[in-house]
Amino acid sequence: MRRDVFQAIADPNRRAILGLLAGNKLNVNQVAEHFAISRPAVSQHMKILTECGLVAIYQKGNQRYCQARMEKLSEVWDWLNQYTAFWNDKFNAMEKLLKELQTKNKEDAQ
Repeated sequence: MRRDVFQAIADPNRRAILGLLAGNKLNVNQVAEHFAISRPAVSQHMKILTECGLVAIYQKGNQRYCQARMEKLSEVWDWLNQYTAFWNDKFNAMEKLLKELQTKNKEDAQ
């Protein structure tokens, strides 16, 4: 089953793994040390992250190292960006309302 980035980031453990790997190349055991879940559970999370392309695992000697591929999060950015205009409209409407309320409060105070 091919997984997508949205499935990967839906789980808080996977988001934490990505955060951990964002600036570090760690082996699987080093990743597992940071979590209170079993090593097989961490491996399952790593498998999902790898399947969707957010983590690359490569062999160096007898160690398997994990590296985040944050550029894959661009799919999330692209999806979120489509809502920018919607939220800008909402914030502009809220700003307008706040200004109207402030003006009314100033008038009421006089």
